[in-house]
Amino acid sequence: MLDRNELRKRFERPRFERDLSAIRKPTDIPRNSWVDVWLPPFLRPFARLARLDRPIGTWLLLLPGWWAITLANFGAPDRNLMLLFVLGALVMRGAGCTFNDIVDRNIDGKVARTATRPLPAGEVSLKAAVIFLVLQLAAGLAVLLQLNTPAIIVGAASLLLVFSYPYMKRITYWPQAWLGLTFNWGALVGWAAMRDGLEWAAAPLYAAGFFWTLGYDTIYAHQDKEDDALVGVKSTALALGSKTRPFVALMYLLTIALIAYASVRVFMPGWPALVFLGAAAVHLVWQVATLDISDPANCLKRFQSNRDFGLLILASLLLQRV
Repeated sequence: MLDRNELRKRFERPRFERDLSAIRKPTDIPRNSWVDVWLPPFLRPFARLARLDRPIGTWLLLLPGWWAITLANFGAPDRNLMLLFVLGALVMRGAGCTFNDIVDRNIDGKVARTATRPLPAGEVSLKAAVIFLVLQLAAGLAVLLQLNTPAIIVGAASLLLVFSYPYMKRITYWPQAWLGLTFNWGALVGWAAMRDGLEWAAAPLYAAGFFWTLGYDTIYAHQDKEDDALVGVKSTALALGSKTRPFVALMYLLTIALIAYASVRVFMPGWPALVFLGAAAVHLVWQVATLDISDPANCLKRFQSNRDFGLLILASLLLQRV
């Protein structure tokens, strides 16, 4: 693993070239999205702060919870509970992004991809962002209180992970591991909501989500590795470098193996479920085989495709008893 000074030497370029790169490098804020079309101007920065214009994060937060609700149920999934998890994922993903941007407001201004986010761009004041965060947390609490007591306790415990995550990139090259613990907590909440408590069968499902996140967020981190090295932010992309492909392959292999194990622990899946599980595995193979860590657009596309993987796993679990 390279230290910060070595990383800076590796990625350092003349200031003029870096400035041109920042101009050419696209912002991560989509333009002409539904936010620009449907929302009044004063609400748009807050929608972008909560990443409402980029639903992939909500999907990735939601899907492990849906997996657990489906696998832990003895019949058809509870549709009301599934809907509550949609609302919870939407609100808490927004709250997490808002808090992350508050903490990273000075760093984001130095990274080309994030420099135009609402806080570093001055579209939202720090005070307004804090108020917005409190409102989102209140909405998240309202959703959480609709669940049973074990699920409420498990869900509340996730705040320790949520509020510590933004600081991880400052102290470790493995903030993606912390994100894996955080983003898949919904699997434990979903299991507790369905079974009125946690059981050992929930552990491999949670672990599968952890390794899945460690894989896809390492891919995502390669978009910012140059800027991260220059500003002193750590990531698995910087730690692994050219070893990223075999690492992601291993993470994805563990993901599929643990999901299969979790499924078998509950009920032996039939062939329709195995077909979708196989399709999900093929999708991960495609990600690894076509990954180009030197191309940010390639990394972003493969990262975003994990929604499709998550939906294939959901379909497999739904068909488990067929």
